[in-house]
Amino acid sequence: MATDQDPKELAELLWGLRKPSSRGPKPAFDVAQIADTAVRVADAEGLEAVSMQRVAAELGLTKMALYRYVNGKSELIAVMIEAAVGEPPDLSRLNGWRAGLEEYARQLAATWQEHPWLPSITAGERVMGPRETGWPEVALAALSDTPLTERERLEAVMLVSSHLRGVHAAATHGTQAWTAGEAATPIMRDLILRNADRFPMLATIRASPSTTVTQVFGLKAILDGFDHAIKQRTPRPRRSAPGVGRDSTDPASHT
Repeated sequence: MATDQDPKELAELLWGLRKPSSRGPKPAFDVAQIADTAVRVADAEGLEAVSMQRVAAELGLTKMALYRYVNGKSELIAVMIEAAVGEPPDLSRLNGWRAGLEEYARQLAATWQEHPWLPSITAGERVMGPRETGWPEVALAALSDTPLTERERLEAVMLVSSHLRGVHAAATHGTQAWTAGEAATPIMRDLILRNADRFPMLATIRASPSTTVTQVFGLKAILDGFDHAIKQRTPRPRRSAPGVGRDSTDPASHT
C-alpha cells in the first residue's frame, strides 16, 4: 500500500521506538487499543469505513485527540496491519520443510479469511512491524535445511504467499463472473450460458468454484515443484561397485 508517511517514523511507531509525549494529560488509550478498534471497524464494514474520524468516534475521542496516538491514517493503517496479522505460527515442531510451508499457508489463509482487507494493503514494499516480519521469518526457517540458496528460499516463500493472495482475490465478491454472493452473479452466469459457444470453459461451471480446492491444488503444485528442485540438488549416496570394499576372507565375497 503506497503511503507518503515517513518510513522512519513508521518504524519508530511499529517497533516501539517512539518516545511518548510528556506534554498534556496521561493518555487514556494506547496504540494497541487504537489498532484493535480500527480492525473491528474494517472487519465489520470494510477498509473504506476506516478513518481517523470514525475510529476516534468509536473510542469516544475527538479526531484531533486521536493524533496524540497516531500521526494520520497511514500510521493508523500500519498499526491495524500489525494487530490483525497476529503472532507468526510455530513451525519448529513440524517435521520437514513441506509440512512447515503447508502449515504456514494454512494459517496465513485463515488470517486473511478472518480479515479479508489484509491482502490488498500488505502488498508492495513498506515498513512492517515485528509481528508481520515474523511470518516470512518462520517460513524461511522451515526451508533452512534444504539445499536452496537464501535468495531461492525467499522467492519460494514469496511464491506461496502470492498464490494465496491470488486465491483470496479470486474468492472476493465481484472479482470473478462466477463469484457467489453478488447481485450481478446470476446475470453474468446467465449471459455466459447464453453465449456458451464463445465461453465454453466458463459455461461448464455450474457453481462457484471451491476456493479451498483451488488453494490446495495450487499449493500442492507449487510445493511439488520445490520438492523436485530440492531433490535435484540433494547429493545421492554413492553405491559401491560389486566386490568393492569387501574383505577377501569374507565368505560372502566369494559367492
